[in-house]
Amino acid sequence: QVQLVESGGGLVQAGGSLRLSCAASGRTFSDYAMTWFRQAPGKEREFVAGIPWRGSQVYYADSVKGRFTISRDNAKNTVYLQMNSLKPEDTAVYYCAAEYKTWDPTQASSEYNYWGQGTQVTVSS
Repeated sequence: QVQLVESGGGLVQAGGSLRLSCAASGRTFSDYAMTWFRQAPGKEREFVAGIPWRGSQVYYADSVKGRFTISRDNAKNTVYLQMNSLKPEDTAVYYCAAEYKTWDPTQASSEYNYWGQGTQVTVSS
């Protein structure tokens, strides 16, 4: 089992920044692809950013490219999502997800077995 705990959400004005963290425990963190999803009220959960279990390639949704940065620190068992130039449409619950030895973090959310509880991000206009 992998346990994931997100933190760092909150209320911010448009144009502001937040950094989300997802701390993992239970298994070897470096064996897992790590991905951020988000879900806005009335909408389906969507991929935001992901990083495979190995390598330097990272992946982003078109809507966040150039504004968000995903990174991982295997020594701290933590994945981060730095969010800059936030927009009201970024308002959602953000979830961290993990999957064992996955090369494609853009896979569907149904393919992920491990999830955090979510953290609310609200961007005011």
